[in-house]
Amino acid sequence: MEEVEVEEEAMEEEEGWRRLALWTLLAVAVPVLVTLWCSVQRSRRQLLRKSFFRNSKHCWHYTDLFSRPTYCSVCEQHILQGNFCECCGVCADEGCLPQADSLFPCKEIVLRSERSRGSMSHHWIRGNLPLCSYCAVCKQQTGTQPKLCDYRCIWCQHTVHDDCMQTYLNKCDFGEFKNLIIPPSYLSTINETRKSKTVDYGKFAFSLGRHWMPLIVLANTRSGSNMAEILLGQFKILLNPVQVFDLSKIPPIKALELCTLLPDKSAQVLVCGGDGTVGWVLDAVDEMKIKGQERYIPQVAILPLGTGNDLANTLGWGAGYAGEYPVEQILRNIMEADGVKLDRWKVQIRKMGYTFRNPKVLSMNNYFSVGPDALMALNFHVHRKKTPSLFSSRIFNKAVYLFYGTKDCLVQECKDLDKKVELELDGERIHLPNLEGIIILNIGFWGGGCRLWEGMGDEPCPLASYDDGLLEVVGVYGSFHCAQIQVKLANPVRLGQAHTVRLILKSSKMPMQVDGEPWAQGPCTITITHKTHALMLYHMGEQTDDDDTSSVSEHEPARHPEEANRKLKAPTDH
Repeated sequence: MEEVEVEEEAMEEEEGWRRLALWTLLAVAVPVLVTLWCSVQRSRRQLLRKSFFRNSKHCWHYTDLFSRPTYCSVCEQHILQGNFCECCGVCADEGCLPQADSLFPCKEIVLRSERSRGSMSHHWIRGNLPLCSYCAVCKQQTGTQPKLCDYRCIWCQHTVHDDCMQTYLNKCDFGEFKNLIIPPSYLSTINETRKSKTVDYGKFAFSLGRHWMPLIVLANTRSGSNMAEILLGQFKILLNPVQVFDLSKIPPIKALELCTLLPDKSAQVLVCGGDGTVGWVLDAVDEMKIKGQERYIPQVAILPLGTGNDLANTLGWGAGYAGEYPVEQILRNIMEADGVKLDRWKVQIRKMGYTFRNPKVLSMNNYFSVGPDALMALNFHVHRKKTPSLFSSRIFNKAVYLFYGTKDCLVQECKDLDKKVELELDGERIHLPNLEGIIILNIGFWGGGCRLWEGMGDEPCPLASYDDGLLEVVGVYGSFHCAQIQVKLANPVRLGQAHTVRLILKSSKMPMQVDGEPWAQGPCTITITHKTHALMLYHMGEQTDDDDTSSVSEHEPARHPEEANRKLKAPTDH
């Protein structure tokens, strides 16, 4: 009897373990299967969505969470996630997307021929208005009700209440930024007459006014985390989408072909990116000169999205943009900016023992250096290439530079530079003290906001400018000396100014950089000569220095009494 009871207990215990194992398996398997099913469905929806976006005339984008209260343009329901067109601003949830795509026309970059000669009508989109917008009729705030209400013209950006629409009869004048927008009617007229060999673009632009200077936006989505992608959409809303280019998809030389469809010397370009992106665009501008398109050369403004942004800082556009002021203010700054010239330099690098080979040729806008700062840039560049996703924050990038600078203070990899190089300024040999680095400057800022040439500002030094055809050459004793200069505790070793600089690296490999692009260079001869002038836009805003934001650099036009003679006046007639 006892044996039977023991056997029954054993069977019950075994059955219990089986049930536990089964329920454990179900508890693990069911969530995994549900997750896999959801993942497959999500991937399928994404593929269908991408295919739909590709075939649509709208520039649709999907978001998991809208940043402000948003309503579907079709069903008028409040939505937390869904799709929006970055050109016209239409919003729709998943179910209403096909209907929204067919119901609402997007911005027309080129008008149909039968409409091209008439006046421009408003293109109204209902609801989801910008914050703090006011009715063009009654001057009261619009979009205040928690529903899809009121209208916005996607060209002039005027907003009107539902009740005021019948009394608003004005034609679209493209609003505040009409002098920066390429109207669809202009492109229609150009398109109709392109077959003609002699096209007078100035004649076509006469009706647009003498202050019309259209803007072309070139944004590098690889600079400044996600900021460039956001800016692309915002500029497409305010301008004609044909004026906005993503440099990760279209190279600058292709984008700048739009300048050849505009009147002579009327185009302006806004480069959204770091100093490297600006150099890339300016190289494309030089290619236009080679092709004989000099009359179409644009003036270039900068929206700094990189890490250093020294050229943008020198030209008054600030040390970095992170969305602290609206895109509309950027466009206003461009309309108020003055034209200036920027020296561009040719850097020729000829390896020792390779006399008959063509030298390596680079373009320089900011500075050339050999020594500790180039070593920091090289180490940073190597690690960013391995894991680019980690280097999307400007603060993190500067922290990495600080780490490598501190490391070099202890290791001193570039010591005894004076024994490894020879320096000539305008053909004259310069005696070098015991240095670790040599920096050749074209602009006022270096190292992310440091005024290197003037140092502490307690010693008289020759005036320096970015358009005088002269380079400033300084030396540094090491990474610690660089850090002292940046916090205004030391002055650099000023070696002189010159029209032509020659540097001979006699032995060993040394880190070098041009405008933040570093490499390791063996024995060679480096010659820096003047190349050309670039037409830039200078904004009279405050420049950012590491210690004193109110001080003014000698590189600023405000310090030059001949400023008025240097400025390039905008054309008064086309």
